[in-house]
Amino acid sequence: MDDREIVALFWRRDETALHECAAKYGSRLRALAYGIVGDLQTAEECENDTYMAAWSAIPPHRPESYLYAFLARITRHISLNCCRDRSRLKRSAHLCQLSTELEQCIPAPDDIECRIDEMSLRQAINGFLGTLSAEKRNIFLRRYWYMDTITDIAKRFSVSESKVKTTLLRSRKQLREYLVKEGYML
Repeated sequence: MDDREIVALFWRRDETALHECAAKYGSRLRALAYGIVGDLQTAEECENDTYMAAWSAIPPHRPESYLYAFLARITRHISLNCCRDRSRLKRSAHLCQLSTELEQCIPAPDDIECRIDEMSLRQAINGFLGTLSAEKRNIFLRRYWYMDTITDIAKRFSVSESKVKTTLLRSRKQLREYLVKEGYML
């Protein structure tokens, strides 16, 4: 079943939409959640919570052409909230490392001088991602959106861990330069 049909089921409030989402995207959403929470049972809970959040969000949203991205964003937020709720975020070395890697590129939301409109920053980051080659963009997204480990990224793209680290380092530097050029104070 394609995404348009699944969204149509949501709009008709047909519970089959939940089963179709699970069949089509369940394993990917669960893997995304697992990468964040590090526990299979919690990842399954996050996946199920995603379907319920989607049920509430569709309608009014109509993500016919980007259903997976819509669901993945929900899953990611639920998973991160789960970490916060369980006080695991501070103790999770993996998440702390990712935060440290990007904190020098993106303005801190708590700094009044750096406070900017979230939509504007999102557009700037999307603009930056558009300047990267497909491989660099995919490595960047696997690391900072999907929170994959360096080892997992290297295996996925059949490259060395050293190449992944170097690509990420250079991409972060480019992101910083891009944001400064766009007028963001870092």
